Amino acid sequence: MRNKGISALVCAGFMAGAAVLGGAVPATAQGDARPSAADTKADIREQLEKIPGMKVVSVADREGYPFYSLTYTQPVDHHDPGAGTFTQRATLWHKATDKPTVLYTGGYTLASNTTALTKLIDANQVSVEHRYFEQSRPSGPAASDWSKLTIQQEAADEHRLTRALRGIEKGKWLGTGASKGGMTATYHERFHPGDLDAVVAFVAPNDANNRDDSGYERFFRTVGTAECRTALNAVQREMLVRREALLPKFEADAKAAGDTFDETLGTTDRAYEFAVLDQVWNFWQSGTIDNCPTVPDAKKATDDELYDWSKKHGFSVYQDETLGTNGTGPYYRQAATQLGWADLKFKHLKDVRHYPDIYQPNSVLPESMRGSYDNRTTADVDRWVKTRGQRMMFVYGQNDPWSAEKFKPSHRDSYRYEVPGSNHGASIAKLPAAEQAEAVATIKRWANVK
Repeated sequence: MRNKGISALVCAGFMAGAAVLGGAVPATAQGDARPSAADTKADIREQLEKIPGMKVVSVADREGYPFYSLTYTQPVDHHDPGAGTFTQRATLWHKATDKPTVLYTGGYTLASNTTALTKLIDANQVSVEHRYFEQSRPSGPAASDWSKLTIQQEAADEHRLTRALRGIEKGKWLGTGASKGGMTATYHERFHPGDLDAVVAFVAPNDANNRDDSGYERFFRTVGTAECRTALNAVQREMLVRREALLPKFEADAKAAGDTFDETLGTTDRAYEFAVLDQVWNFWQSGTIDNCPTVPDAKKATDDELYDWSKKHGFSVYQDETLGTNGTGPYYRQAATQLGWADLKFKHLKDVRHYPDIYQPNSVLPESMRGSYDNRTTADVDRWVKTRGQRMMFVYGQNDPWSAEKFKPSHRDSYRYEVPGSNHGASIAKLPAAEQAEAVATIKRWANVK
């Protein structure tokens, strides 16, 4: 539930798709690189516009192929289609109808990049914006009805979109995404297993039991080296010990940036403590063990040295401007109600915290967006992936806190890999050579490419 961390998650959702395999893995062509005469831009546009509720907003050229910006009319409530609709944004990069298609979601706003998975199997690519993010939101009274922002409703959105486009793109379909995008692809597969031929999910957290955070606690007891862990904990503690001296620096930064906290955390003191609590998590999420030598000696560092280092290494700022309806607020709403969160104990900070119950997603949400947690859906998905999921691949980072609670795939042609030493940017390209070759061969087989 990190704001700077969530920014990193957003980047993961948008960017890790472009790096999930990396430059070390060559693209594989499937047949002719150009559409046939019967598969022209005009033909595809005509087919798209015949789909009820589909609108072609624009067409551009991407590497010699048409790139369609689309909108698609979706029910606000798939259980009650007559109760209103909203417009969901999507794109289609079309190469040929007989090529495989990659369905890509970042789990947030509409991503514009081409995934490396798309490049590997020389595929068409469909990208979709998650409901209630940016422009894919209902209008009117439904806009504030957050009860329709659920795992099942988004899976139903993607089900309708996939079924509509499979009439055009007739090859194999593979779902993918990183972080929240990987979670979203997994949820789609669970609730509509007939849509996709396979799923490749990167660094997808799986908080199946929100009351049990032992996996996260174990991660922070063992990640990196003992020296690095001790130094990071000491800096985090000193940031709260010196609160009286450092809070004015935080307040000055907030004033200069125009940050406010009235609608979410409430006060600068609460916002400061929340930012400190996120430090170590963000250090490992975005950094590596190679960053450990930069950690200052907490006792010897001056106030400026301590504060300046922290700002560059994991210090998060949660402000009203990025946490509301049009920012990352919808993610925190999902975390508060279904996705769960890591409620860490922070034993080394117990006597220097002012707000012992603050570290949970409702704390950073406007009151109108807060909700109550129910883990039935995530527990159901966890069981299904372990017992019934087929052709699913999960890739995690050894030193990524988000990878501390993982999906465990079934034995039904499904696999899980962990990238040694990697953070939240874990990719197939970073796997040891033998595992990388194995993963790539599996993906090509699923996609039915040579």
